[in-house]
Order: sequence, then structure tokens, then C-alpha cells
Amino acid sequence: MPTVAILTALSLEYEAVLAHLTDVEKLTEPRYGTKAKRGRLPGTPWRVALVDMGEGTLTAAAITTHVLSWLDPEAVLLVGVAGGLKDDIEIGDVVVATKVYAIHGGKQTPDGFLARPEAWRASYRLMEAAKEALRGRAHFKPIAVGDVVLADADSELAQRIRTSFNDAVAIEMESSGVAHAVHLAGEAGALIIRGISDKADADKSRADAGGSQPQAAANAARAAVAVLRELEPKPTAPQPRDSDPREGPFRSSTDAPTYGGDHIDFRGSTFPGPFTAKSVGQPPHGDGQ
Repeated sequence: MPTVAILTALSLEYEAVLAHLTDVEKLTEPRYGTKAKRGRLPGTPWRVALVDMGEGTLTAAAITTHVLSWLDPEAVLLVGVAGGLKDDIEIGDVVVATKVYAIHGGKQTPDGFLARPEAWRASYRLMEAAKEALRGRAHFKPIAVGDVVLADADSELAQRIRTSFNDAVAIEMESSGVAHAVHLAGEAGALIIRGISDKADADKSRADAGGSQPQAAANAARAAVAVLRELEPKPTAPQPRDSDPREGPFRSSTDAPTYGGDHIDFRGSTFPGPFTAKSVGQPPHGDGQ
């Protein structure tokens, strides 16, 4: 079965996704010891490899790289919670990131901070599946990412985001690391799905204490499942019948040269010493010498 990797940063996000899987097995990456649980997603052709990678962009990039080389997933989904940045983004809403901004790149000058952001776009294939699965049930907007918990809507950072990343509707701490690692690998696509657990303001602690994080994580997990129910695995390239690997993937054995008489085909053969061919049951040639 084809594999999708789902990454989370918090245990409550991990548990929200795990609740949707069946036939779960434990996996350990042999070199670095990265742990995963892999299970089936009922009603889909997918196996899901679930990894609790921890918080922060650097950790996210490193663990994503491990997962890509270890499990070779067709797609990588980052599923979890985020803080909302817009008045029309409510606690409990789901945001699917069309674009991921790394907000801390820039130049500090006497005239202020000049943003020099990096940005990664979502996989077109995954975004098409998400739009079909979540139409009318999620916001498809950019998000901002930095190694910071934003809990002050009046701070200098909040103002900078409003000025330099005005279309970002949420902020969190891992997506840029995941998106960059997937971009460098060049095979799997990435999709970021976030449930809004607070408004990135002074009321963040109150919202968290009221149970907003588990609810937001559950909403994001349900959205991820809906996307995977819509997403189809990539088609497998057909292999030629009776192909000879020494002749290339598209050469049939019927195209190979044929030999008769006393010719012997030594292609691909190795011999530890001298080789002597002897005719068995055939009359000698000439005078028998």
C-alpha cells in the first residue's frame, strides 16, 4: 500500500490523528532511532506513518528529512494547531496553507527591519485534493512561521507580520522546516493543515486552558483524513514484460540477438579461472585433430 507521512509537533495533535488509524504497528528508524506508528486509514488506499517530531523549525526540518529517506512517502502532511491572525478566523476553524512564510529573514537597519522572507507553496496535487475535500469547510490562505509563540497582538512582531506578511491568517512554529525539507527532497509534496486554537493575543493562555487546543487538533485531524479520502495514489509506471535489465528497461528479450551453432553467450558472466568449452555428443570436425 502507498504511504503518506503525517507529522505533528504536540502529543495532543499526534493522538488526534492516531484515533483515525487501524492495524497500527510501531516502527523505529535504524540509524537515528526516530519512532513512528504506521496504520491503515479505513476507506482509503493509504497507509499512514505518524511521527511526533517535536516543536520548532529546525527540529521539523531534520525529522522530515529522516522520514523522507526512511519511509519514502508519496506525500507529507503537517497536522496540528496554530494561532489565528485575522478577525474572521475563529477558534476551531481549519486553515490549509496555500503558502508558508518564514518570517525571521531580513535586515535590521537604522530605518527599521527590512523583511527578506522565504516562502514555499503547497503541492498543487495535494491542494487540489484538499479543495475538493474541504470546500466550504476550511480557509485556504497563507500562514506565517517562526520560532516564537505569539501571545501579544500589539507587539512589534505582530505589527511586522501585519505589514510584511499581510495575507497570512495564522502563525505557528514548524511548517517552514517541513516545507523546506520536502522541497529539497524533490519527490513527495507537502500540505500544512492547522486548526486554530487561539488568536495569538493576550488571551492565548485562557483559550488553551478552556480546551481549545484538543478541539483544534481534532478538527485538523478530521480535515487531513478528508483530504486523504480524496487523494489518489500516484500511478505506477508499467514494466515491460520479459525485459532484460542488461539491455535497458524498454528492450524485450525478443529484441536480443540470437546465436546458433557453437556460439556461447557470455554476456553478464564472470569466471574465476580459464574456461574450456567441450562439445558433447557431436562428431569431430575435419580429421579429428
